[in-house]
Amino acid sequence: MAKLVFIRHGQSEWNLSNQFTGWVDVDLSEEGVKQAQNAGKLLKEEGIQFDQAYTSVLTRAIKTLHYALEGCDQLWIPETKTWRLNERHYGALQGLNKAETAEKYGDEQVHIWRRSYDTLPPLLKATDEGSAAQDRRYANLDPRIIPGGENLKVTLERVIPFWEDEIAPKLLDGKNVIIAAHGNSLRALTKYIENISDADIMDVEMATGEPVVYDLDDKLNVVSKKKLN
Repeated sequence: MAKLVFIRHGQSEWNLSNQFTGWVDVDLSEEGVKQAQNAGKLLKEEGIQFDQAYTSVLTRAIKTLHYALEGCDQLWIPETKTWRLNERHYGALQGLNKAETAEKYGDEQVHIWRRSYDTLPPLLKATDEGSAAQDRRYANLDPRIIPGGENLKVTLERVIPFWEDEIAPKLLDGKNVIIAAHGNSLRALTKYIENISDADIMDVEMATGEPVVYDLDDKLNVVSKKKLN
């Protein structure tokens, strides 16, 4: 039986300042570092031996993975970074303060932008300042697939090909996998593997720095799930 572990990155500097982050590459806060280190201690206590690690191309997730693996003495395992595990792209909301945005547009509208399954945020153009199209880490991507903004539905659509092509085969081979990523990319994967409805996924939260451990059978059905905290 394969084990799959999700870790949402520790608190970031923009989590702390209550800003929409998305694909903006911000670092962990001091508290976020502590959360990631604690995740490593929890994984060590759990005794899981990992075969493969995955993360996004954003610093806060990469550092969380490294702190966690260091904490459970497994920093050496193979690691793959991919943009497909990036946080949901918040479009033109990126960098804005969430409370100030709610004052301007109303709590209900901001809640829809944040939690709706299929409502897009205001979009960035490829020529706009802050567009991912200007970021060297995405230079090898077809410009047509670099988003100007995403909802959870679109995030799921870009995460699942990587799951099917890369992650699922490892699990089907009995390998233990750890994924350190983001609230919405992990919510998308959670929706997929647990078969959660479009409506119910709106209420699913991913706590920062708290590993979620799945036991999966040979068809990748969830046998058990627990949060380490």
